[in-house]
Amino acid sequence: MKILSAICAAFGLVVVLATPACSAELKIFGSRVTKMVVEDVGPQFERATGHKLIVVTNVAAVMKRRIESGEPFDLAVLVNFQTNDLINTGKLVADTRADLMKAGIGVAVRRGAPIPDISTVDAFKQTLLSAKSITYLKEGASTIYLDRLFSRMEIAEALRGKTVKPDTESVSELVASGEVELGMIVIPNILSVPGAQLVGPIPDEIQSYIVFTAAVSANSPNQQAAHDFIAFLKSPAAISSIKAKGMIPG
Repeated sequence: MKILSAICAAFGLVVVLATPACSAELKIFGSRVTKMVVEDVGPQFERATGHKLIVVTNVAAVMKRRIESGEPFDLAVLVNFQTNDLINTGKLVADTRADLMKAGIGVAVRRGAPIPDISTVDAFKQTLLSAKSITYLKEGASTIYLDRLFSRMEIAEALRGKTVKPDTESVSELVASGEVELGMIVIPNILSVPGAQLVGPIPDEIQSYIVFTAAVSANSPNQQAAHDFIAFLKSPAAISSIKAKGMIPG
């Protein structure tokens, strides 16, 4: 018990030490970036509290629809505007809302392939136009932004015929396999796939940061434990993991 108390104190958590009778199984809905962080630091929380963490992932928009359909879960880490929508409809608890991290959009190529020039907006534009094929998500926060960006850059029509938009978070995998030449998705997603090479973030002048925001399910039977885990994701241990995965703590 003394060891567990010390661990909890180190995390800066205010939690009740779990016993087998009160430990909870927390179902977390999110996208790949959520799973990356939870897999890294979640075991520390599990050891300290006795709770078990189960992460269910897909494109954030898909997870939002699963919540809206009534599927049970304990907490969600989605894009900020999606979390806000679910708070407004009563699916998530407003006073548990917390911005956890944000990620910029990056460009990926297959590891070992020539590195294209994306150092300026013009260079990025020419690289897109020169690529044989490009890929970004069919639906996602980055997709909304990139579609609008390419329209503003007046290259949307030129890119349309060579663009692959997968339903799942497989942009980096498509690039790593050589099926597509150039991919665009949030940077941690690229870093999670060994066969994909991060060229770099898109130029600062046109960069957009995707904010990932957590909140507890209004119908969760484990609201306190879920709230405690959100607090843990703001702790030094989690912040270090977030930074290591190419993100900025929220």
